[in-house]
Amino acid sequence: MTSRPNFEITVRGEKVRLGERTLIMGVLNVTPDSFSDGGRFLDTERAIAHGLELAKQGADWIDVGGESTRPGAKPVSAEEEMRRVLPVIRGLHQKKPSLPISIDTTKSVIAEAAIQAGASIINDVSGLRFDPRLADVARRHRTPLILMHLRGRPETTQQKPF
Repeated sequence: MTSRPNFEITVRGEKVRLGERTLIMGVLNVTPDSFSDGGRFLDTERAIAHGLELAKQGADWIDVGGESTRPGAKPVSAEEEMRRVLPVIRGLHQKKPSLPISIDTTKSVIAEAAIQAGASIINDVSGLRFDPRLADVARRHRTPLILMHLRGRPETTQQKPF
């Protein structure tokens, strides 16, 4: 068996070793049009309870998203995205302060507010293409930054796929 390289990142002042085992991210979408849960967690209390249950079942951290990235999804305003995610992040953080929470967003203003509410990781599906200022937010707060890949934008990603 080939061993994988190990890395260390800091999340909320705690060292997290990457590479020793696969970490599990619990996905918590608070959108009406998510491809994975179809709006089942729009209610804040229900979303918080689900996030805590994901952690209880073994998720190493919870990823909270307020804007769907499913193919064909329409963008939402920063105000709407904040309305969806901030109460959930606050609630999860209050109920389980040691639980790492990532904010799934492409907007620096959302990442900034989410960190203030208790998020400790930024997850950007656009790979900094939609808002490069996310990198500065991560740098200033010394927050891990996950960069993903997306072809185009959610509303156009399935047009002319190759």
